[in-house]
Amino acid sequence: MGRTIGIAGALILVFAAVAGIMVKVMAGPLKDSDYLVIGTVATLAAMLTLFVLLVATSGKKSNVFFKRRKKS
Repeated sequence: MGRTIGIAGALILVFAAVAGIMVKVMAGPLKDSDYLVIGTVATLAAMLTLFVLLVATSGKKSNVFFKRRKKS
């Protein structure tokens, strides 16, 4: 339960940080399409963070993406 809350908190923090940075960096005045781009990039960063965190904390350090078949 603690791991899930930690990962969720990290994802919320990453999303908010990326969205905040992009709002400050993009030239104003912002249009609706600018907010769409900001949300898309922030979501992409949060999902990439989720993927990296789940792979890093999965417990299986070797062969995360591949399974060996049993020889018959």
